Amino acid sequence: MRWAGLAAMGGLAGLGQAPFDLWWLSVMMIACWLVWPATNRRAAFGTGWWFGVGYFAVSLRWIVSPFLVDIEATGWMAPFGLLAMAAGGAVFWGSARWLAYWLAPHSVFLIAVLLALAEAERALVLTGFPWALIGHIWVDTPLAQLAAWGGPHFLSLVTVMLAWAIAMLFQRRWTAVAIPFVVTVLWWGIAPPPIAITDGPVVRILQPNAPQSQKWDPAHAPVFFDRLLEMTGKGPRPDLIVWPETSVPSLMEFAGSDLAQVADAAGGAPVVLGINRRVGLRYYNAALVVERGAVVSSVYDKTHIVPFGEFIPGGDLLARFGITGFAASQGQTFSAGGAADTMNIPAIGPARVLICYEGIFAEEVNTGTRPRLLLLITNDAWFGALAGPSQHLAQARLRAIEQGLPMARSANTGISAMIDPYGRILARTQMNETGALDVVLPKALQATPYSRWGDLPALAMILLLGGLVALYRRPI
Repeated sequence: MRWAGLAAMGGLAGLGQAPFDLWWLSVMMIACWLVWPATNRRAAFGTGWWFGVGYFAVSLRWIVSPFLVDIEATGWMAPFGLLAMAAGGAVFWGSARWLAYWLAPHSVFLIAVLLALAEAERALVLTGFPWALIGHIWVDTPLAQLAAWGGPHFLSLVTVMLAWAIAMLFQRRWTAVAIPFVVTVLWWGIAPPPIAITDGPVVRILQPNAPQSQKWDPAHAPVFFDRLLEMTGKGPRPDLIVWPETSVPSLMEFAGSDLAQVADAAGGAPVVLGINRRVGLRYYNAALVVERGAVVSSVYDKTHIVPFGEFIPGGDLLARFGITGFAASQGQTFSAGGAADTMNIPAIGPARVLICYEGIFAEEVNTGTRPRLLLLITNDAWFGALAGPSQHLAQARLRAIEQGLPMARSANTGISAMIDPYGRILARTQMNETGALDVVLPKALQATPYSRWGDLPALAMILLLGGLVALYRRPI
């Protein structure tokens, strides 16, 4: 019953993530978990692991969706995939409790700090998986603006500090009231200014509503392509048109006639679109800038590809048994592109393009040249119909805040949107909807502290706090 109770608490904490956004419930459950007793290191690990299993099972429940695209072939894997993700993520949380018990067994504060550190490690270890970080619960609140200063790990630190303070107040340690007071002041003091966008380039964001089960079907792929062409050429010409990830159904080397149709429909406006391309024996998930006359003026190859989605670790061996990534077609796997940089968009300026999964890695967005905007093209059909696309959108909003840049987000199906540099959604489509959004591109803000320094200040703060408590060894 003890472990079931911990898993249930963790599951409730997971409801702080989109689409529920019950941030207060996450904070309260983490506060209860921080003071959950453990009598030895093994019990401490179990306390963290079971709580983490519940949290990740709820917050990552969308992970079953890729297995259900071809339910006859891979549907049986769905529960095992969710269990593996929940159990793996929970190892970080269990290790945090174990280490806290070893260093200072009675310090609730150290548990909190090490939880923030564990979340940072989860974002980096084995290529990283920073999905459903506990700091993401603030995306719909004014506290999300703190991401411009310290990024997602600073938000995680704020979360655990608030949970620790509440836990201390339960124990009538009134000095801890300072942290809720500071959080309240920040809440009211950092709200972004009212939206006032009157002029600027017009961006057309397209969503063809392509279900994953039909996207590559030869009978349906031309339907979605023609749908995009129709929306591209409809109405007054915008300054930029954005198509989603892999929206052209042929390889780039065979797509000359397709790109000519795109350029003709755009009427001279530049188009950023997703396509697969091959160089020698290597395949890339790419984005192109297509200009008048079907001239491809810029190419970006996705640099952070998806483990078990676009490539399989040890893939050469596993391919002999017919095991390839979910996103791979005809048996090929994808290669990672070179160093990321900006793509120049005529009449707009440099853009940092992110392809699907890349949008969850805050530390990888920075480039040498400061962009005018972020462009995220994605295929959220992999993520199901509710939690996955909503959480992916929430992370996109944080990327805009962190960089102080607007973001145009185009999804095959999911949620397409224009996001301002404060993370506010100016226009959006709904799930499973065909639509085109013509939106004025907001101005970029000045370079944020996070765009200059990245995660270094937040990680240094976490390590400093943890180190001081571990050395001091006081039961706070």
